[in-house]
Amino acid sequence: MHPLLTRNRFGPYLVAWIPLAVILAFLTTAGGTIRWVEAAAIVIPLCLLYAFICLSAWYTSKGAPIQPENTLRLFLGHITAAALVSALWVGLALALVYFLAKTAAFQGLDQRFAPLTRIFFAAGFLLYLLAVASHYVILSLEASSEAEARVLETNIHARDAELKALKAQINPHFLFNSLNSISALTSIDPSRARDMCVLLGDFLRMTLGLGEKTVVRFSEELDLLEKYLAIEKVRFGERLKMQENIQEESKGCMLPPLLLQPLVENAVKHGIASLPEGGQVRLSAERQNGRLAILVENSWDPDAPPRRSGGRGLKNVEQRLEARYGKDASLHVSTEGELFQVSLSLPAESEEKA
Repeated sequence: MHPLLTRNRFGPYLVAWIPLAVILAFLTTAGGTIRWVEAAAIVIPLCLLYAFICLSAWYTSKGAPIQPENTLRLFLGHITAAALVSALWVGLALALVYFLAKTAAFQGLDQRFAPLTRIFFAAGFLLYLLAVASHYVILSLEASSEAEARVLETNIHARDAELKALKAQINPHFLFNSLNSISALTSIDPSRARDMCVLLGDFLRMTLGLGEKTVVRFSEELDLLEKYLAIEKVRFGERLKMQENIQEESKGCMLPPLLLQPLVENAVKHGIASLPEGGQVRLSAERQNGRLAILVENSWDPDAPPRRSGGRGLKNVEQRLEARYGKDASLHVSTEGELFQVSLSLPAESEEKA
């Protein structure tokens, strides 16, 4: 469809012809042989008709895009088209004047108008070339918009692929650690190993549905953490303690699924597991001023050897935050004595906005 034949563009297009019609009417009356009334009777219908004729320049411009190798041929083609269209316009003008001259109010108009045909031809020629130039500008703007849209779409696809790849790293990582724990328990306490297998199956079933979603409610993420900690509780027993301080208003916030599980897993694996007497994992969350603040902290041994995994879980969470929220979310790691802390800050999205 022609880009100007829409409700919000066609009106301004016709309005743009008003000053052109006024200029042409002035040129028509400049010689003193044509009155303003007669000029209006000629110019108004002709300009309205020519406004529609010039719309055809869209199709010739679109069919012959500007390229360095065909510039001369393109120029000559449009010049020829402008001459033909202008000749047609002058012929329509002569026909209109002929019929007007048949009326009593415009007697002799055809004879007085004859010398002005050159002005009308020149005006029609220039107006058509102006229409061609305008349509090339529109084509250029549309091509630029389409290119921007393609770049944006490519970025979105790349971002989605990155999110899926990052999310896909979580379950295998957790499953690998859980199977190692089960393997260790089989020789020590087979009944606990069996219980852990059942809990692991429940956890994985729960993640199947939520893992396919882009975002989940924070309350659902907390349910996943409870399942995970139940699994680890089988392994560590009383050595693992969990404390939650969750603001009720924060539970309705939306966040990427399985975002916190790697943080809690790190707290258990690199904190509690390295302490013979065990320790505590604390999770707190608060929604305030349009932000959701989450803090995961755990007991740890500052003198323990560095992590062999290189902080893969923390990097995963940080990359997922950046992929979804850009610079609008942050992850900060700090230590205070025998406490290891990871704090998250992200937009407090509601279910409707997400």
